Amino acid sequence: MRTLALVTASGAALLTAGTPAPVTLAVAGDPDPVLAAPAPAPRPVLPAMSLALVAPVHRAPARAHRSRPGPAPARDREGAEVGAADLLAKASACEQVSNGKYRTDEATSATVPVCGADNAIFWKADLDIDCDGQVTAACNPTTDPAFHADTAFHASDGRPLNAAKLPYVVVPAPSGVWDYTGSGIKGGGVVAVVHGEKVEYAVVGDVGPERIIGEASYATAKSLGIDPDPGSGGAPSGVTYILFKDSRVTPIEDHDAAVRTGRALAQEFVRGD
Repeated sequence: MRTLALVTASGAALLTAGTPAPVTLAVAGDPDPVLAAPAPAPRPVLPAMSLALVAPVHRAPARAHRSRPGPAPARDREGAEVGAADLLAKASACEQVSNGKYRTDEATSATVPVCGADNAIFWKADLDIDCDGQVTAACNPTTDPAFHADTAFHASDGRPLNAAKLPYVVVPAPSGVWDYTGSGIKGGGVVAVVHGEKVEYAVVGDVGPERIIGEASYATAKSLGIDPDPGSGGAPSGVTYILFKDSRVTPIEDHDAAVRTGRALAQEFVRGD
């Protein structure tokens, strides 16, 4: 960049003479005779006026600091596409498909019907903790007096499911009240479990007693913010289970696949497709 400087005679001398001296335009470092020629004489300046012949230096405004955009905010993995309120609103009315009702515990009366929709089966119950399957630090005979080292459906390696790691739901064994196999529900089928404002996508992973309903794995409870302790945890009520007909995740332990499939099926369920 070339720098321009305006050189003038002494201000005091100009004021004394009454007529300013000629102003010479010089370009530093540039011998161009045209640019070095004397500039036209300025108009006379009155003695009472202050003289300011030094041009201000031009400064470009500072550029705003542009940082690389940060990562997009993480979305709720378990309920980003369809919210809990949407699912609960769709499951607010029950068209009963079971021949009777289920108990939530051995000592309670039968109050829970199994309801049907075009592409789903659902019920509203409690959530008892199922810790059955592989022995882990969270699920074993010491932590769970009712522990059973097997599940009705197995992982791709032939081993029982891992209740502490895999979100899964327990369905009642087939009976005269209801047979899950006749409703398009199978092992590995996708389930949306709703509690409060949270949604967890799980799979059908185990089969329980014929007359009791409302049970899910340790991992399911934990992800929903429910105490997963198999002895003292669980939720006494307020849990909705929505099982999507004719769905299946392979391998059954692929939870990410259950989430992707569940989100798509939940949209269909809410829209009534």
